[in-house]
Amino acid sequence: MLLLIFSTLLDYITGIKIHESANHKSKKFWLWLSIGINLGFLGIFKYYNFFADSFASGLALLGFQANLQTLQVILPIGISFYTFHGLSYVIDIYKERLQPERDFISYSLFVSFFPLLVAGPIERGTHLLPQLVKVRTFNSSKAIDGLRQILWGLFKKIVIADNSAEYANTIFNNSDAHSGSTLVIGALFFTFQIYCDFSGYSDIALGTARLFGIELLRNFAYPYFSRDIAEFWRRWHISLSSWFKDYLYIPLGGSKGGVWMKIRNTFIIFIVSGFWHGANWTFIIWGVLNAVYILPSIISNTNRNNLEIVAKGRLFPTVSDFFAIISTFGLTVFAWIFFRANNVSHAFNYIAEIFSASLFTIPSFEGDTKSLVTAILIGLFVLIEWLGREDKYAIEKLGMSWNKPIRWGFYYSVIILIFLFTGENQTFIYFQF
Repeated sequence: MLLLIFSTLLDYITGIKIHESANHKSKKFWLWLSIGINLGFLGIFKYYNFFADSFASGLALLGFQANLQTLQVILPIGISFYTFHGLSYVIDIYKERLQPERDFISYSLFVSFFPLLVAGPIERGTHLLPQLVKVRTFNSSKAIDGLRQILWGLFKKIVIADNSAEYANTIFNNSDAHSGSTLVIGALFFTFQIYCDFSGYSDIALGTARLFGIELLRNFAYPYFSRDIAEFWRRWHISLSSWFKDYLYIPLGGSKGGVWMKIRNTFIIFIVSGFWHGANWTFIIWGVLNAVYILPSIISNTNRNNLEIVAKGRLFPTVSDFFAIISTFGLTVFAWIFFRANNVSHAFNYIAEIFSASLFTIPSFEGDTKSLVTAILIGLFVLIEWLGREDKYAIEKLGMSWNKPIRWGFYYSVIILIFLFTGENQTFIYFQF
């Protein structure tokens, strides 16, 4: 709490100082003061132990022993999110995209608005602050829409993510004891766990904010229906992807330079993105993998080929779109193995076991009825997401054309599923960020 208060005061004051500075040198001083202190705290709390351990391991390889002290502190919840909120605010003032907020209460509310504080989406002052300072009245239609999105978020989190996590954790934590086919299923369970966990939280946050008349930035747009990796990153964790694009990729030169500049900037963005997610080499490799995936489309300028949602206005995709979705999904699942693995060696061992002779054996938990039910629920979830893919969230308009008994029967069915299939209590994955 003290860190959040300090960060809020820092950015509130530096924002005003940047705006009031008479010359560019002074503006730049206050900007870099805010950036340096904010990233310094983030580095100390989130990355110090990683660098200390990595440095000690590097010295050990050279034959030197180093006993570096590590910090025994709990990572402040949501530090990455509110740090990026503040950074975007002061940078936008520096770039003259935004006027500083003089009301400290309003600015504090922007930084610590409770629905998004612990796991986003990452808001911008240009988008959220004007909504907070204006007078709002209760809007029943928006509130109903918000409750509907909260319901869908709870279904994603409690029914799909938590139950998928139960099997993903069992398989990843004991990967040496499972066949290749079981490890594939474990990777698939984690793929749906992380999506439904994080997008479920985002739905709850957006729905809750809408009850107060606030529209937060959309964070997910059906990423697993993407036809290429560039489209996936336009649809996955949108607020973070756009943040890196606006505040890092474009200032570095974006895609305007030559081929080598495009390659350099792409790798910087994805390595930083991986590092942002956690202090582990597995996250960095995950970022590098995604950079390798997306580079061909960046270099060939085909990264904006798929801007519309797949099969818009149609029930089924074309054959080429279907195989593009499957191949993109497969690459994504492979990359998630590194994201979930305990360390780099665990990830490579996991992948090696997948491609062993046991890949085509019957999964080791074929007699577990609950795992089959979880798989059926995932299939039902994918179907509903597909049917509602043209809307902001899957059940925003789904069933609106049905008569009232059927429509309400659908909503009550979702509620019943939430109560019947409540899995083992799992924390939100992104709470650690």
